Amino acid sequence: MTSLRRIRFILCCLLIGLLPIAAAAHVTATGLAVLEASDREVSYRLTVVPSELPKAASQLLSRAISGSRPDAEQLAETMYQAVVVRVEGAPCRPGRVSIQDVGDGLKALLDYALHCPASPGRLELEEDWTGLFGEHYQTIATIRSPQGSAGEHLLGQGSARISVDLGTPSPTGLAGFVHLGVAHILTGYDHLLFLFALLVGASSFWRVLGIASMFTLAHSITLSLAVLGLVHASSGVVEPVIAASIIWVAAVENMRGQGQPWRRYFVTFIFGLVHGLGFADALSPLTLAGWPLVRALAGFNLGVELGQAIAIGLALPLMLLIGRLASAVLVYRYASIAVAAAGAYWLVERIGFE
Repeated sequence: MTSLRRIRFILCCLLIGLLPIAAAAHVTATGLAVLEASDREVSYRLTVVPSELPKAASQLLSRAISGSRPDAEQLAETMYQAVVVRVEGAPCRPGRVSIQDVGDGLKALLDYALHCPASPGRLELEEDWTGLFGEHYQTIATIRSPQGSAGEHLLGQGSARISVDLGTPSPTGLAGFVHLGVAHILTGYDHLLFLFALLVGASSFWRVLGIASMFTLAHSITLSLAVLGLVHASSGVVEPVIAASIIWVAAVENMRGQGQPWRRYFVTFIFGLVHGLGFADALSPLTLAGWPLVRALAGFNLGVELGQAIAIGLALPLMLLIGRLASAVLVYRYASIAVAAAGAYWLVERIGFE
């Protein structure tokens, strides 16, 4: 097999490998739950992104939102089994379950009311969504009461139950938001492919550092502004633009060649602002305020940067090695075509074409 044929074979494998990646922008699904306790009533509100969930769960949510009563009843029965709340050791009685579209078809809100035998003191929350949402699903849960907030808690594999004393709330959960940030970027293939498309052809460590720094600066600005409520953008607009940014960089910028460094930095910054709005969707449903909001924002942003550094650290040696090949331009061209194809898939999916 000639060198050219070997390169084409490898890159065809890359394109095939990107197809399942394009089918799900995030493979680790994360839900955001807000549990509010008042007197003998508890409200559990869970926000999820259907496209991150297994196909059966995504379709069930879609049909329930569209008004299918049998599917809504099935979802309610599943929720009764998946979410258990206890007060002073006694289980709360399940109440009404409703489901709403809260993100232009991209996010779903499950609203669950529970009736407890006593006013919450020691409150326990137990979750097991693996039957519907898959074994890799996790929840960031914020617990609130009239006495204040009991912090944020991570529920998922190996940690299915939390217990808090609502009489003595304590601000916890920074590690959970760092974990959420790392998971969000490392399983956010749309964000990763955008970043790698930008790094195609970077000939030195300093060029890579400059691009990564510009992306960090841009997404940190809009992430902070959106979570603080100073900027509002619909997911129905942001998510397709993120997909379009991948296509633009891979199919337009990379085909033109590297050109002047300032152009690469400018494109990185402009589209990085949009990606920051996408990151904000992971925190906005919590509607935090004060120090809990600062803690969540700082932890999540730190996690995103750690995840970004891990991804670049793993990919950089290979990219620098390819840069030394005589056929590097051809390799980058085929790789960019594969990345653009993944972006086109997401764009069609997010616009809503079937």
